[in-house]
Parts: sequence; C-alpha cells; structure tokens
Amino acid sequence: MKQPAMIDLLAAGGPRREYQNELMLYGQFVGSWDIESTWFSPDGASHTGKGEWHFGWILGGMGVQDILFRRGSDPSEYGTSLRCYNPKEGVWHISWMQPASGEFVELVGKGVGGRIVQEGRGTDPKRRQSATASAITPISFLWLGEVWFDGGLTWVKEQQMTGRRRPER
Repeated sequence: MKQPAMIDLLAAGGPRREYQNELMLYGQFVGSWDIESTWFSPDGASHTGKGEWHFGWILGGMGVQDILFRRGSDPSEYGTSLRCYNPKEGVWHISWMQPASGEFVELVGKGVGGRIVQEGRGTDPKRRQSATASAITPISFLWLGEVWFDGGLTWVKEQQMTGRRRPER
C-alpha cells in the first residue's frame, strides 16, 4: 500500500468546526494573493518588489501555513509561516522562517479591533518585531512590518505590503 505524501498529511480542507470563528482570523487569507512590497532601510532608502503569498489550511484545520516569495526568486529563497491557534490562550503561535536569509522569527498573533497584530522576536535578542494587517477586505489588505532595538521607544517601519486576492480558477 502506498504511503500518503507528507504534504497530504499536512493539508486540511478547512477550519476545525468548534473553533471556526476564531480560526478565520488567518483563515480569511486562505487562497492566493499578489503582493506589492516596499522595504525601508534605516538610512531612509527604500526599494520595491512584487511577489506572491499563498495560504492554506493545515493540521486538521487548527492552523494556516503560507508561502511568501518575490516573483522570479529561486524556491530556496521562499519563506513560510506556520500559524496555529491555541484555544486555551485565545492566541495564535506563529513561526516565520526564510532559511536563505537566516531569518527565523517567533510571534504571537491576535485580533485587535479590525486588525491583526503579531509581535515577537527573531534570532537577534535586541530586535523586537511587529507585523500588523489592517484594511482587510475579502480582496485586499495592508501589511506593515516594524522593528525596534531600543526597548520599544522607537518603532521603525521596515516593510509595507499590499495584497490583492487572485481570482479563483
């Protein structure tokens, strides 16, 4: 008998029923998005790029995983987030990783008003990160990434992304 592929074991058809409302915080992004991104340097310079962000249900519907990449990049440069809901705490535990750049970040996410706020730390203990999704509609969103190195006195905008949902095929 053929063994199931790992990706088939990971994938789920939708949110777990008993937590469906809570799971839609990130579940609303399931599907494919075109991304326009701007990265900001500490010296005030910036550069832009286009990419794709794909979201899907995983782990029996208790999580959402994504793949994020710049168009034209090699798959070894892709990044992924694993987001799983913790019903005991009412928050999401999130791991972002992009091995090619050495970026590994642990965050906690929750809904705050009509926004999604994620905060946490990566491998640099002096660096704290925040990512906020706002202006969320069924077809678009704004994503803002900020960092600080001074105990939270000065948040610095590091990245801004706008997403536009791709039509389903």
